[in-house]
Amino acid sequence: MVIVMKFGGSSVADSTCMRHVLELVREALPRGPLVVLSAMGKTTDALFRAARLAERGHLEEALAESRALYAKHRTAAEELLPRGLPVDLVALLEQQREELDLLLRGVALLRELSPRSMDAIASQGERLSTLLFSRYVAEADVSGELFDARNAVRTDGAFGSAQPDLEEIRALASEHLKPLVGPGRCVVTQGYIGSTVQGFTTTLGRGGSDYSASLLGAALGAEEVQIWTDVEGVLTADPRVIPAAQPIAELSFAEAAELAAFGAKVLHPATIQPAIDADIPVTVRHTMRPNGRFTLIRSQRAAELAPKPAAPRRPITALASRGPITVLTLTSTRMFHQSGYLARVFDVFGRMGVSVDLVATAEVSVSCTIEADAPIEALVRELSRFATIEVAQQRAIVAVVGARMKDTPGLVSRIFGALGDIAPELVSLGGNEINLSLVVPKDAAAEALRRLHRAFFEGSAA
Repeated sequence: MVIVMKFGGSSVADSTCMRHVLELVREALPRGPLVVLSAMGKTTDALFRAARLAERGHLEEALAESRALYAKHRTAAEELLPRGLPVDLVALLEQQREELDLLLRGVALLRELSPRSMDAIASQGERLSTLLFSRYVAEADVSGELFDARNAVRTDGAFGSAQPDLEEIRALASEHLKPLVGPGRCVVTQGYIGSTVQGFTTTLGRGGSDYSASLLGAALGAEEVQIWTDVEGVLTADPRVIPAAQPIAELSFAEAAELAAFGAKVLHPATIQPAIDADIPVTVRHTMRPNGRFTLIRSQRAAELAPKPAAPRRPITALASRGPITVLTLTSTRMFHQSGYLARVFDVFGRMGVSVDLVATAEVSVSCTIEADAPIEALVRELSRFATIEVAQQRAIVAVVGARMKDTPGLVSRIFGALGDIAPELVSLGGNEINLSLVVPKDAAAEALRRLHRAFFEGSAA
C-alpha cells in the first residue's frame, strides 16, 4: 500500500509550514506515504534570478542571492532542529551552497546560461527542501528516509522541459524506490527534477512537482495521488475575480484539461496524466485545512464505475478566463466551396509556430483566436495574400465547462441570458461538447464571469 503526497512551495514555505506537513504525513503513515516536495516558497524564483544575474556578469549580486537562499534554509533547519544541527547536515548544506556558487561562477565566466546549467541551478531548491524535511522527519522519530528522485525519474535531454521515459521510470522505481515504501514509514523525495541516462540533472517544466507525483504514483501503483496546496481543491472560478467561488467536489479529467487550457491555475492536467491513465484518483487538498473540502479528479472509466451521487451535478462545472488574446478574421470569396482553403490558412500558422485556440467558420470567412504576443504583423502579411484580414486585439476567452452541458436543454439560452448586454464576438462549442467558449472584450471578461457565476453557482438560481 502506498499513497503519494505532493506538497507545493506554499506548503513548505518555512519551518511552521513544514511542521504542519509532518503532522499530515504522520496521520498518513498507515498508507505508506511517498512525500514529494517542491522547493520552499519563492526559492526557485531566487535561483532563476541568481542565474540571470550571473549570465549578465553580475557575479557578486548572484552570489548574494545564493547566500540569502542558504541563510533562509539554515534558519529553517535551526528552527526545525532546536537541539542543534548535526555536523553532517551542516556539511551537506555547505556542500550544496558551494555547488551552487561554482555553477554561478561558471555561468558568469562564460556569460552563457545553457538550459543544462539552468536545470542544475534550478534543482537546488527541491534538493534543499527535501534535505531539511527528511532530517526533521528523523528528528520526530518517524520512520523514513530521503530518496533522490534522479535515481528514478529518467528523462530525455530536453533541459528545462524534459520528457519522462515512462517505461524506464517504472523499472527504476520498481528497483530502487518500491523496496523503501510501505505502511508505517515515509519516503521523502523531490518533485520537478529528474536525470538523463548520462546522469545530467533535468527539470520537468511547468507543474513539474505535480508531474513527478503522478509519474511516481503510476510507477508504484499508488492507491491515490494527493496534491496539497493553498486552496480547497479546484474552484468554480478564479477567486481573485469571484470571491464566492466554491470548491468542486468531483472533476473529470476532460473537464480539468479544458479548465487548464482556458486559464484555471490550480494544476495542469498534463501533469497528472500518468496517474489518470493508470486509473489512480488524484485529489487536490488544502494543506492548512486537511479536513475541509477537496476535489477528486479521476478517469472517465473510473467515474462511470463509481456510485452515482445522491444529488445531480450542475450542468456547468466551472468557469475560466484567459486574456488578452487576439482575434483574426479572414474573409475571401475564394473560400466558398473551395477545398484546401483552410489547409492554406493553417499552414501559415504552422510555419510561424503560432497556436490557434478557437476557430469559427462561415461561408466566406474564418475567425480564430491566437495569443496576444503572436507575430501579428507577419501573420497578416502572409494571410493577406489570399484573404482580407481584420485584427481585433485586447479580447479574452470566457470558457463555460461542464460534462453535463450537452444533456441540458436550454442551457445555451440561459448562458446568453445571464450575460445580458455583454455580447460575445465569437462562440465556439468544443468538439467534446463540454466547453462553450465565448470571446468578449478583455475589459468585459471579469463582469461576464461574475454574471455567469451568479446565475449558475450562487443562490437559488444555481
